[in-house]
Amino acid sequence: QVQLVESGGGLVQAGGSLRLSCAASGRTFSNYAMGWFRQAPGKEREFVAHISKSGSYTHYATSVKGRFTISKDNAKNTVYVQMNSLKPEDTAVYYCAATGRAYVAGFGIGDYDYWGQGTQVTVSS
Repeated sequence: QVQLVESGGGLVQAGGSLRLSCAASGRTFSNYAMGWFRQAPGKEREFVAHISKSGSYTHYATSVKGRFTISKDNAKNTVYVQMNSLKPEDTAVYYCAATGRAYVAGFGIGDYDYWGQGTQVTVSS
């Protein structure tokens, strides 16, 4: 089992940047691949980014590709997402998630075993 705690959310103007962090504990962090999801009011939780156990592979939703960067520091048991060129439509609660699976095909919520509580990101226009 792994526990996840997100931080770094806040209010930012359109075009600005934020970096979210997700600290993990409970198991060896390097054994888990990590993902970021977000959920806006009235909408389903959607995939944002994924990083493999080693950090060698990353995958992004089309809506954030080129603007967001996911990274993983196994020594610090932390996964990050650097969010640049933020848009109002990026406003959501952002969640980190962990999976022990060796392979993730669709990057859906069912592919991840553990979830954090979320951190609010608000982008003003």
